[in-house]
Amino acid sequence: MSANQQTAGKSGQPTTEPSSIAFWPVLIGIFLGSFVSLLGMSTINVAIPVLMREFQTDLGMVQWTLTGFMLATGIISPITGYLGDKFSTKYLYVIALIGFTLMSGLCAIAWNVESLIAFRVLQGIFSGMVMPATMTIIYQVIPRERQAFALSMWSLSAMLAPALGPTLAGWLIESLDWRWLFLINLPLGVAAVWVASRLIPYYRLSTPKSFDLYGFVTVVISSASLLIAFSEAHRWGWTGWQTLSLVAVGIIGLILFIRRERSTSQPLLNLSVFRQKRYTFTLIISSMITVSLYSGTYLTPVFLQNIQHVSALHTGLILLPSSLAMALFMPITAKLYARLGPMTLIISGIVLIAVGTLAMANLRVDTTQTYIVLWMTVRNIGISLAMMPASNAGMEVIPRELSGHASSANNWVRQGLGSFSIGLFTTMLASRVTTHTTELASAGDIKDKTLLGATAFTNSVNDVYLLATFVVLLGIPFALLMRNRASKSQQGTKTSAEQTDLQEA
Repeated sequence: MSANQQTAGKSGQPTTEPSSIAFWPVLIGIFLGSFVSLLGMSTINVAIPVLMREFQTDLGMVQWTLTGFMLATGIISPITGYLGDKFSTKYLYVIALIGFTLMSGLCAIAWNVESLIAFRVLQGIFSGMVMPATMTIIYQVIPRERQAFALSMWSLSAMLAPALGPTLAGWLIESLDWRWLFLINLPLGVAAVWVASRLIPYYRLSTPKSFDLYGFVTVVISSASLLIAFSEAHRWGWTGWQTLSLVAVGIIGLILFIRRERSTSQPLLNLSVFRQKRYTFTLIISSMITVSLYSGTYLTPVFLQNIQHVSALHTGLILLPSSLAMALFMPITAKLYARLGPMTLIISGIVLIAVGTLAMANLRVDTTQTYIVLWMTVRNIGISLAMMPASNAGMEVIPRELSGHASSANNWVRQGLGSFSIGLFTTMLASRVTTHTTELASAGDIKDKTLLGATAFTNSVNDVYLLATFVVLLGIPFALLMRNRASKSQQGTKTSAEQTDLQEA
């Protein structure tokens, strides 16, 4: 049966049998789309100092081009499982790519920082549909014995974007203009839409009867309230009435959302996936890794450009080796996963992340670029070793019909924590700069005010990296709860088809 041939499922809706799909066309379809959506997020990191100068605003305002984007992805994530069931995950994916491409064009014509943030939020809504949709396609369309390999290739696309994004962004900023960071998405987005619509088969496993509006409203209020509170706490103060009020609203909204989803027969997000302990443990591990990942992608460009006065292009070149190492290790991880199982890889990866992040917590104003390249490479190799095994080990225990909801929950939690971590890092960075400036001025060892400010900022970056080190180490106890050997589904992966895939990689 070809990729476009279908059989009828129990619901009477067209469905595609996993054993009948054309593996590589589907993989290409999800690879390109996920690459494009993540490229749109990774290129903005290098441009933060440029945008600060362009719009004559501070870091706290410009960081909303990141936080707003990720806030939107976190808000839309819980609904993607429902939308995939309602309209088919393929159609949801194609619509998300079209929307992302159109919003990229609007970002390119932004006339002030407020309009850029608004368009980035809209872009984030569509981007937030892409990642859970592509993960869902892997676990609903691709045969189980080939899912680990497919996820490693999917993860490779997610790693290639941050690998190429900073260098591409630096070149575009130096040679053209920051607006080209978004214009470059237009031809790539059009190509992704064409590939996805042509190569990914239409299917539908079930059709929900109703939309849980109450659940959607409560999860939007909860997510938005908490993330805005943490993002703005450095301006309002952690005990300010705005912060405390939003945190209270967020917690109440989250409680109401959970109660609703557990009681309704047609949940917006099926929380029964959390009954699988393996899924829950791996999601916690992935969340810890995500927080550590964002510490590097957010802080390192700011340090290089603001303290060492490195150009945007040079910043991208400095970050390129570590990102490429992370991308190139994904196929290796896929091979090791089939032999070692998830636990060994996850713990090894976490240790490397912690070592590399701890080394980055010892920066100085005059730290060599070789030092940064070395330790960013170590931590990124760790990320490649741990991230895919954590994701696949959890998703493989989820029934096929619930994989859309599991993917939505996975993306919701991780993207929400990504937004939270950027807000937290910004808050901590601002507060620690004030503290270190006061301490250094009182000590009187540094007379030059410019050097004093640079040293205070560098010490603050070190504090954030130290926090990220402790956070990622929290994942080890959860990894120890997992079996070190491959699961039953993995033990069956050494088929001739899987061996061929691994050799081609």
